[in-house]
Amino acid sequence: MTKKVFKISGMHCTSCAMNIDGELEDTDGVKQANTNYARSVTEVEFDESKLNDKKIINIIEKTGYKADNV
Repeated sequence: MTKKVFKISGMHCTSCAMNIDGELEDTDGVKQANTNYARSVTEVEFDESKLNDKKIINIIEKTGYKADNV
């Protein structure tokens, strides 16, 4: 398992953070996601044999937010 942090923009409230966490945690290969609205980041623990940074960023962007590597 690998743990990485991604910068998130476009969140307006804690519900936005919960939406990101839910979408990521429903993804095969993601063990845990923890999005912090106040810091505008998400920390994702995932299996690199199933996912990579680009796929995680795409999942976040499909929920309507912008994501970048930190």
